[in-house]
Amino acid sequence: MKLTGPVRVILLLACFVAPLRLAHAAIVDTDFVALALARGAIVWDVRSEEEYNKAHIAGAVNLDDPQNVLRDGKNEDLLPIPELERILGELGIDPSKEIVVYGSKGMPSAYFAEQALRYLGADKVSVYHGGFDDWKAAGKSAGAQRTVLPPVAFEAKLRKDRMVSTQDVLARLDRPDVQFVDARTTKEFSGDDIRALRGGHIPGALNIPYEYNWVDPDTPRKLQRKQVQNKDGMRLKSREELKALYAALDPEKETIVYCQSGSRSAVTATVLEELGFKNVKLYDGSWLAYGNTFDLPAQNVSYFNVGRVNGMLNQMQSRIDALEAELEALKSHDHLTPAAVRKP
Repeated sequence: MKLTGPVRVILLLACFVAPLRLAHAAIVDTDFVALALARGAIVWDVRSEEEYNKAHIAGAVNLDDPQNVLRDGKNEDLLPIPELERILGELGIDPSKEIVVYGSKGMPSAYFAEQALRYLGADKVSVYHGGFDDWKAAGKSAGAQRTVLPPVAFEAKLRKDRMVSTQDVLARLDRPDVQFVDARTTKEFSGDDIRALRGGHIPGALNIPYEYNWVDPDTPRKLQRKQVQNKDGMRLKSREELKALYAALDPEKETIVYCQSGSRSAVTATVLEELGFKNVKLYDGSWLAYGNTFDLPAQNVSYFNVGRVNGMLNQMQSRIDALEAELEALKSHDHLTPAAVRKP
């Protein structure tokens, strides 16, 4: 069939424009991942090694939870750049190639890995939000054999405009062109749930827990109580619903997102970028760094009650001691019983 002029133009535009659009998609679905695999994209499974070894997207590489592997265990900051380059290079992650990151459905680790890669200079990174749950549900090919890619020389090209430090946050507190989003729970934000030396939040921050990006934010609790059988409630809301969720924010302003340690906030940062927010930055140190620095201004401040915690620990230890004593008494009784019992 001979194509007319207008039809040929439309098809040619589709060939050039569609790949360009897809290459920059931050949050992708099952069909996108299948096509990405066919294009030779690197697929990174961020679930635990145990989960990966049971089954995974065929061809995916695995590095145990990047929230642990790529961060310093003492302060949860990203490791030094040379160390990150070594770890990712050994895994075969080439920042110049297309990369798709996935975990289980809605897993923050996948978004954290995506944000870290983009900070390090990779510009074709996507998150498969539905993860292995959606892949299985779609009946796609899965494997259990570990994929090992050839090591590469990972050379970071830092995008310092993507992350901010505690000093950067402090310098922006009173600026009208900067807005803060706190992706923690409402109780963390209010200071009722203290996970640092003090509770509270950064002055002026808007609290939108990252779970609110989901159709049903209560899904994890429902799963625990066996009220639902799957993670379908953790799928992202529609674009219109997400726009309504963040309607109080100005897409033109610099937007700094934080949580406890930069993981949950990575989800919100990526969602905001997908919604067209122009200048989104992740505060990687988040409340763990800010809340532990006592001279920084904060709202709803509360303090960790060391005395109360010590009292609770002492009570627990007393109970453990009592249980151990009971156990020893039972063992002693069992040991003596055969000798003490005499048949007539």
